Amino acid sequence: MLKKYLDINPEVLKAIKRGDPVVALESTIISHGMPYPQNVETAFNVEKIIRDKGVVPATIGIVNGRLKVGLTVDEIEYLGKTEGVIKTSRRDIPFIVSNKLDGATTVASTMIIASLAGIKVFATGGIGGVHRGAQETFDISADLQELARTNVAVVCAGAKSILDIGLTLEYLETLGVPVVGYKTEELPAFYTTRSGYEVDYKVDSAEELAQAIKSKWDLKLNGGLVVANPIPKEFEIDYETINKAIDEAIEELEQKGIRGKETTPFLLSKVKEITKGNSLDANIQLVYNNARIASELSIELSKLYRDN
Repeated sequence: MLKKYLDINPEVLKAIKRGDPVVALESTIISHGMPYPQNVETAFNVEKIIRDKGVVPATIGIVNGRLKVGLTVDEIEYLGKTEGVIKTSRRDIPFIVSNKLDGATTVASTMIIASLAGIKVFATGGIGGVHRGAQETFDISADLQELARTNVAVVCAGAKSILDIGLTLEYLETLGVPVVGYKTEELPAFYTTRSGYEVDYKVDSAEELAQAIKSKWDLKLNGGLVVANPIPKEFEIDYETINKAIDEAIEELEQKGIRGKETTPFLLSKVKEITKGNSLDANIQLVYNNARIASELSIELSKLYRDN
């Protein structure tokens, strides 16, 4: 039945069948995260980083209604250039598929499609979460519910710093989603290593992390994990500077009455403008760093599952 909807790149399919390490990648960063051609160049660089680790990359998207696991060079170029590609979360998938539209996958939809294909590790920039003022707007990302139900480990630079990080952590705790710091006890906040909030657990190696993840799923404790991997120190933005920029961006957001799925793209674009492009450079570097750690994790998980 899945073949009716799902196209898995032959290279990716071969790796999955052999139990070789594979890392899933999202496509929202291509269509909505940054301008062309920087978006496409970044996507190719991320794939190269993963390949250089001896791992197969699987960039995920929807093209003409087909769920694609392992976009080709031409498909990445297409999603990077084409206007009107729909930012796709869980609720959007059936309508984009049935109407044969193009979709860029968010954290939630990338997790779903990766899981359908049998991929266990996913590298992204930062997860969505509870937006500031959510006690009035109820603006909470579908990423959090997906983390509670779908067995994919998400390597990220923590929650996007435009969010209410404290409430995001409370929500994840309620859903039973572990938030694991990779070599850190403090949750990173996307552009900065600091947030003021502690993670649930700290791990110091990909091997240690893989063992915990396999134990979780062996015990039928369904759902993913947040693997919070701090942006490298040399690329982070000063904590006070980035928070001031975010406060300014949120003030303008509220003045313009922007809501829903347009919130995050607007805020990220505005923060980029306020920081004179520094936030975009940081975004790119943290994605590269997450791809490296996700590759190491995928290798260790692959070893554990082969040994069983």
